[in-house]
Amino acid sequence: MLNGILPLWKEKGMTSHDCVFKLRKILKMKRIGHTGTLDPSVEGVLPICLGESTKIAEYLTNAGKVYEAEVTIGMSTTTEDADGEIVDKDDSQKLFSRQDILTALTTLTGTIEQTPPMYSAVKVNGKKLYEYARAGISIERPTRQVTIYELDLLSKELIFSGISVSFRIRVSCSKGTYIRTLAVQIGEQLGYPAHMSQLVRTASGNFTADDCVTLNQVEELVENDLLSRNLYDLDYALQDMPKVVVPDGLDKAISNGQVLDALELLGEHERVVFTKDQQAVAVYINHPSKEGKMKPEKMFNRSTKEEVVE
Repeated sequence: MLNGILPLWKEKGMTSHDCVFKLRKILKMKRIGHTGTLDPSVEGVLPICLGESTKIAEYLTNAGKVYEAEVTIGMSTTTEDADGEIVDKDDSQKLFSRQDILTALTTLTGTIEQTPPMYSAVKVNGKKLYEYARAGISIERPTRQVTIYELDLLSKELIFSGISVSFRIRVSCSKGTYIRTLAVQIGEQLGYPAHMSQLVRTASGNFTADDCVTLNQVEELVENDLLSRNLYDLDYALQDMPKVVVPDGLDKAISNGQVLDALELLGEHERVVFTKDQQAVAVYINHPSKEGKMKPEKMFNRSTKEEVVE
């Protein structure tokens, strides 16, 4: 069975689940998972976990993301993107200097609060917000904090003018950030309704667009028995975590997932990775109820060597 991480370029018109469904047919395997939902109208980097690597999907999902988006000022929609129905429209002539937009972006850089759009997969009382929205039910949405690490203006104009004004931005952000909502917030800073008119995810964690293959390319690679060249070992997703070689005498205890005395490293880090023969065998975290102890969060079966990109 295939094991590893496949950086996929999700094309427009497909859901993340569609990609997994198609890959299951192409690869003839069931144990496949994606690492973060992308809307059908969005294209971009979508790391796919195969086999044993599905165990670390949450680490990839929680990793930071980079997007390039187009913000359009002058109209807001129900979905906060170009697919929704118009909620508010301002047909006045608009004029923004480059500095006006840069100031708005600076204001929204750092830790900010966002209220997820009604047409989103965030759950409230066990139901997804878009289910309430489709039923015409209005419900209070939870506000949450997200981090915008960098927010750059890509458009080069010095003056932006017109009834409708569009410009491109690059966003480096934490998990849970809604770029649609960020576009609306940029509009609020500029004093007008706004929406996100286009979006591409250019990076997810350590994976970039240059690492990715399309579904059609996956089919070709499988036909030519070359897919292993594009698979990354699950250790790739753990590279930013501290590593400890399994100590002598603890091999069996760790391989059995026993609770152990906590390492000093867990005083500074959330997780520590135990390795053997330069491969991860377990991820340990502080025990939630036993002070001074640690427990396994993930255990890996490394009995079959995974295929790795050289």
